[in-house]
Amino acid sequence: MVDIEKQVLEGDQTVDSGSLQKPEGTVVEEFKPLAKFERFMAHINAEVRGIERVPEEEKTDPSLWTAASMWMGGNMVCATFALGALGVATFGLSFWDSVLTIIFFNALGALPVSIFSTFGPPFGLRQMVLSRYWFGHQGVRLIAFLNCIACIGWNAVNTMVSAQMLHTVNNGGLPAWGGVLVISVITVAVSCFGYRIVHLFEMWAWVPVFIIFIIVAVRMGMSGAFTAEPMGSGETEAAAVLSFGSAVYGFATGWTSYASDYTVYMRKDMSRRYVFLVVWLGLLFPCNFAMILGAACMTGAQTTPHFAHNYEKDSVGGLFFAVLVDKSLHGFGQFCVVVLALSTVANNIPNLYSLGLSAQTVWTGFRKIPRVVWTIFGAGVGIAIAIPAYLHFANFMHNFMNIIAYWLAIYASIGFNEHIFYRRGSSGYDPSRYEDKSYLPVGYAALFGFACGVAGVAVGMAQIYWVGPLAAMIGDPAIGGDIGLELGFAFSTIGFHATRWLELKYIGK
Repeated sequence: MVDIEKQVLEGDQTVDSGSLQKPEGTVVEEFKPLAKFERFMAHINAEVRGIERVPEEEKTDPSLWTAASMWMGGNMVCATFALGALGVATFGLSFWDSVLTIIFFNALGALPVSIFSTFGPPFGLRQMVLSRYWFGHQGVRLIAFLNCIACIGWNAVNTMVSAQMLHTVNNGGLPAWGGVLVISVITVAVSCFGYRIVHLFEMWAWVPVFIIFIIVAVRMGMSGAFTAEPMGSGETEAAAVLSFGSAVYGFATGWTSYASDYTVYMRKDMSRRYVFLVVWLGLLFPCNFAMILGAACMTGAQTTPHFAHNYEKDSVGGLFFAVLVDKSLHGFGQFCVVVLALSTVANNIPNLYSLGLSAQTVWTGFRKIPRVVWTIFGAGVGIAIAIPAYLHFANFMHNFMNIIAYWLAIYASIGFNEHIFYRRGSSGYDPSRYEDKSYLPVGYAALFGFACGVAGVAVGMAQIYWVGPLAAMIGDPAIGGDIGLELGFAFSTIGFHATRWLELKYIGK
């Protein structure tokens, strides 16, 4: 077999497409248009591997820096800033309340991503394929389907932020739908090339954004609009902290179901401790920095009329415009806004790259469709969602972040418990049998635990459309305090342990 990925990583610019042999289970010859398309992608040195295990001889990513910079690039973006602003704008928290909530919940949310990233080097398996060892060959189909929804949803949310920002430039010269299309096309162009190009792009994408964020911080300080009110207290404040914390956790942990996708080309002798540490820090730095900056800038809308006017008119895009352009840097400020808007590409690339891997896990037949085709499809669906949801961004983002937090808390609970208590660490896996139904668990206990987790979420969530009975006991009963992710994790753990021993006793796996 021609080692396409290895050639790409080593900089080989030629591929003999005539001798290309695709990994088993990808496009079959009867799908001639797709087969030709995949051969073309291989010819231009794009990654054509799908969910097949990466053999040790093809693991040519030697750098821990790529694991860290992957998430620095993906999170040093305007969407992270926008979420930080919600603490002040939507939940009514003071700046310092927002800061402490951001730091604590980001630290928690980054843990599952960091832990699951350590599974890539020794096993060479993508995250959804790895999940077969926890949810079973059939049960993982549900998980992979939910992950597809998450990939597309994240793509839509992030694109809306950028569309708002591009719309503010040049007096609204670019309509919202135009901004959505610009971001989507650039994202697809990078995602299609696969692992190496994705990592290379993310390695440098965060640098110009970080520089502009520093400029934002300086201009915000010079504007005199920043204010830090005293920290609040009481049940209502606690409820707001829990609800905002759930959204923050959802953002940081949103990469959990993609984690090992971006470490599978690292050799198995790579230190798992160092992989964990660099991923955790690579997540914490951009998430904390950008969210805290967003909260700081949002305080300006409470003290300065033109900040408030711009935010009301164009949401986060208007807030950036108020700091960087209006009565500030003018033309250069507009350039900075454009660069920040384009930063969303770095955030969306992992969503569209992992979408194809998740789709191929949902159903065997989907493996016949190349990962690149799924990337293009996901971008199209994201466009269809982002354009109509553009006008309701704040509510859409808040609700979506919490939903992501809920299901990933349940997913992490079952994965951790299976790994620690039943497989007793990495020695309990045979990665070569990732498609062996006779070896993989049936998944009854995992699905029951998942259902219990959903019940926990239902009684603990606090959303516009539903406030659970336990959530209503925190703060204002009409609003509640969101403890859905905590109860989802706890309920799924209890339900899983209550049935996993029965599954092992009567089914034997």
